[in-house]
Amino acid sequence: MSMLSVSGLNVYYGDSHVVRGVSFELSAGETIAIMGRNGMGKTTLLKSLIGLLPARSGKVVLDGHELNGARTFQRVALGMGFVPQGRMIFPYLTVEENVLTGMENVPDKTVPKWIYETFPVLEEMRMRRGGNLSGGQQQQLAIARALVSNPKVLVLDEPTEGIQPSIIKDIARTLNRLKEERGFALLVSEQVLSFAMEVADRFLIIEKGEFVYEEKKGAVDTAKIHAYLTV
Repeated sequence: MSMLSVSGLNVYYGDSHVVRGVSFELSAGETIAIMGRNGMGKTTLLKSLIGLLPARSGKVVLDGHELNGARTFQRVALGMGFVPQGRMIFPYLTVEENVLTGMENVPDKTVPKWIYETFPVLEEMRMRRGGNLSGGQQQQLAIARALVSNPKVLVLDEPTEGIQPSIIKDIARTLNRLKEERGFALLVSEQVLSFAMEVADRFLIIEKGEFVYEEKKGAVDTAKIHAYLTV
């Protein structure tokens, strides 16, 4: 069953045609890694899906709901969670206050117990300002903030950026476990192939705003992906 369907999506920055007729389907419970070098359209595509950038044309459907014209908060209410590149937590709010900002559409405004069980460091630091956390801790906080809205699709933009390798492995394991326990699909843009191989069921390579390679994990050609990432 398709949880997210994107067809013929075209996105511009001013006069620059950045995302060119992109189409793909994300199934329920599936993880897709969108990979490519900087400037190839990964972030623009994800920002368009969450409603931070308008699409010039094309169609985005989330669990049967057409999102064209819907604002970001409406897309979150319909089941899309977003962890932006650079994490974008609120540095002057406490950890707990940061998490609560993700609960606008949730009736009970109490941080769920499973969030702190999953990210124990956030419970330890819940009264500390977000800006005082390390990069890895801030990434956990950004993921927790996105998860408390109970998304059907979680979208992560460059989640490993600026994070040490040991924490990257922890985040991969945590995402795999959460995906199984919470039942969401995952769409992640990434440049670190080892992380993508840990989490993804399918790989899409984007080059100059278009998908140029697609493969399932079992048949993926890592040398070919490396070539796309390092050209």
